[in-house]
Order: sequence, then C-alpha cells, then structure tokens
Amino acid sequence: MSSQGKSAAGEERALVLEELGKLSLRPFPLDEQVGPHDVRIAIHTVGICGSDVHYYTHGAIGNFVVREPMILGHEASGTVTEIGPEVKHLAVGDRVCMEPGIPDPISRASRIGHYNLDPAVRFWATPPVHGVLRASVVHPAAFTFKLPDNVSFAAGAMVEPLAVGVQAATQAKVKPGDIAVVIGAGPIGLVTVLAALAAGCARVIVSDVDPVKLDMARGLGAVETVNVREQNLAEQVLTSTDGWGADVIFECSGAEAAITRVFEPLRPAGTVVFVGMPTKLVAYDVVAAQIREARVEHVFRYANVFGRCVDMLASGAIDVSPLITRTFDFKDSIEAFDIAASAPAGEVKMQILMPQG
Repeated sequence: MSSQGKSAAGEERALVLEELGKLSLRPFPLDEQVGPHDVRIAIHTVGICGSDVHYYTHGAIGNFVVREPMILGHEASGTVTEIGPEVKHLAVGDRVCMEPGIPDPISRASRIGHYNLDPAVRFWATPPVHGVLRASVVHPAAFTFKLPDNVSFAAGAMVEPLAVGVQAATQAKVKPGDIAVVIGAGPIGLVTVLAALAAGCARVIVSDVDPVKLDMARGLGAVETVNVREQNLAEQVLTSTDGWGADVIFECSGAEAAITRVFEPLRPAGTVVFVGMPTKLVAYDVVAAQIREARVEHVFRYANVFGRCVDMLASGAIDVSPLITRTFDFKDSIEAFDIAASAPAGEVKMQILMPQG
C-alpha cells in the first residue's frame, strides 16, 4: 500500500460518504474474516456508478437511505490475496472481478433462479452495506470471477455495468437480425448497445442529447444515432425501417418524456425493455402498447450473466474500453465524485485506481 492509501498513522483509508453531500478519505476499519467459501481481494480498480453519485447528491435511492457513514463503490476488480479452505476454483494471485450482490441462497427468489430479486440481497454500497473503495474486501468465492490474462483490471471493473446490458438483451430475447433502439447513451445505454450487437442485432439506433456520447455510440459498431434535441426519434426510426418500426426498444434513460412515448418507434408485436430507473412515478401509454400487442419487460440488476460477460470480453465479442473516459488515483476520489456529480458532457465511465503495493 502506497502512502496515498494510508493515513499519517499508516491505517488504510476508504472513501466514505459521511452524510448527504459530504465525502471523506479516512481510516475505516472493518473486521471481515475469510470464511470457508470466501476469498479476500486486494482492490485494484473501481468504477463510479450513477447510484454511487446519487447517494452522494441525494442521500437515498427509494427506500435505501444513508443513515450512517458508508463506503462507496461496487464496480470492482482486484487480486485474490487469501482463500477459504473450501474454495477450489480460485487461487492467491488470481485477477478477478466480483458480482456485488450476495443473495440468500435459500430464499424463494434464489430457488427459482431470480436471485437478483431476493429482497434480502446484500449489495455493495447500498445502505447499510459498505462498498469497495478501500484496500481490500472479503467476498464469497461463488460470486468472484477469474479474469483471463487478456482482460484488464479496467475491463474487469466494467463487467458489473455490462451485466445490466446483457441482462437487458437476455430479457428482450434478441434474435439475429433484429433492429433495436437504445434510448439514452449513458454508461448503461452504451453497454446495452454492446450487448444488443453481441446478441445478434443487425443494427442499433441510439438516441441522446449529448453529441459526444452519440459520436462514441457510432464507434461501437453498426449504430445509427438520433439527437433528440434536433430530431424526432419515432420519425427517424420509422424512416430507417421503411415505416415498420424497431423490433426491440431498450429504455435506458429513465426520463419521463422518453417513457411516455416509448412505444411510438416500436413495430407491431415488438418488445420494450425498461432498463433505466426514473426518479419519480411515471406512466406510459397503455393503448399504444395494446394496439401493437407489445411485450414489456423490466430489468433489475442481473442474474447468472457475470461469467458470460467475462467470456465475451475475453473472446473480443465485446470491447468496453471505449466507454472508459477518465481515470483517477484514489487520492483524488472526492474530486472524481464531484466531477461525476456535475454530469459533464461526453463523460461515460470514470474509474478510480486503488494504490498498489
């Protein structure tokens, strides 16, 4: 551990959300013991997620309220430094990424294969569970995934957001040759573009108001873009599809204006997948959905896709590196969060590098 990761007394520091709008880098000791099926991981790279920023700026997401100091961060990669006696598939020195939600394995949701919907899931940096912007973490080996040699720590820390996009493409039941629309070119929107293309979409039409992000989207493959400040999305999609409409629409913005008109670019019997989370109660046009017999799906995090994401990164089927727009040292974490909170144009995924050694 370099001096940047330690206090003057030599204690390891963490990025702590003390209360609404107040961050600090300070010692935050946690007594985490490695159990028989656990591993200890030295954290290398952590992505800044919109939920981390929202807790910083608003102090809550829905019923999850920050009531006491909490360590932030849940998109992470690192190196295994200790293993429990029952762990067989990992070894000390392995480079890994970690699925941040730990469900109750015997809950009803887990037993039917939807462990992401377990109400008792413990998810990093979701009150009262601490996150991983700290030197090390203990985690179940079953939710820890070895990174192949050709997958970087930076890419490993992108597996968590990528998993949301892969969950969305899975929920959509994308078929080869489909034409998809992705509304919103933020981090989740762009990983959804990558997932949709990898799943077989012939092309993806991406909408946003940020021309820099739209330029980035065009660089991801067979992508057309619509700046909705200047163009009508439904008109552009219908023109691009000879009046038929898109097979799948992924709503990734969470914006009320987009949700209320989400069915307009959809073909008859098409599918809409709600991925982005609105910050307030919004409605959509039920009749517009009915006259298309639209199938409507929803995404909440992900389940059983982390390993698939790692495999796609390893094979080159998906490249997340264009989405990483800025990297900060851990000592500059507070500055990084302030920049992320300002939502600068053109920024997609910011990452923090933890001190090593």
